[in-house]
Amino acid sequence: MNAVPLKRARGRPKKTESEKDDGNRRQALIAAAGYLFKTQGFDATSTREIARRVGMQAGSPFYHFNNKQDLLMAVIVEGLQQAIASQHMALLLAQEVEPDMTERQRLGVLIRHHLDVLLGPHSDFIGVMLYEARSLTPAHRLRVNELSDAYEAAWIPVLEQLSQQGQLAAPVKAARLLIFGALNWTVQWFDMPQSGVRAKDTQRLGLDELADAAIQLFLKPV
Repeated sequence: MNAVPLKRARGRPKKTESEKDDGNRRQALIAAAGYLFKTQGFDATSTREIARRVGMQAGSPFYHFNNKQDLLMAVIVEGLQQAIASQHMALLLAQEVEPDMTERQRLGVLIRHHLDVLLGPHSDFIGVMLYEARSLTPAHRLRVNELSDAYEAAWIPVLEQLSQQGQLAAPVKAARLLIFGALNWTVQWFDMPQSGVRAKDTQRLGLDELADAAIQLFLKPV
């Protein structure tokens, strides 16, 4: 009797439980490093502290990363990659809801999403990128700049259209820099406790209201 040949499984082989656990532990290390780098600073944080925060032995992080600087790079790069993907999805979903969306509305979507990136539950990488990127190597900084440019690329045609329509109150390049500068600074004064969103000056403010205020600030009245 002829043997029946075994069928090859299509696609990638399934990960073993050990491989899945390694992936989870890597992500746990990145999350822990992001939190500690943001709250304590890169120089003041040791790999021992990062390992302790996720219940690992002191040397375990080096199974996943060569050194602390590689961890810093992973925090920033993975955060930026997720921000790029979520920004793309936010624009797609908004377009589905409002097929005739104006450029003013599109900028509102971009601003609202950026506030989520800055102030949402997975925002640790932003503070790390803004204040600890100086600790990266030149090659690492180049990669971060490439991803930052990719994130901002979605804004440029929107701002150019608004400028052509006479709605933008400043030249496109200056407007882009000023908008990102103003929005990024919200990480210094905006607070999001579990009980709700409030500004540190005690005035209660939600992200939707903050996004609307930003539009009023950056664009001419219609």
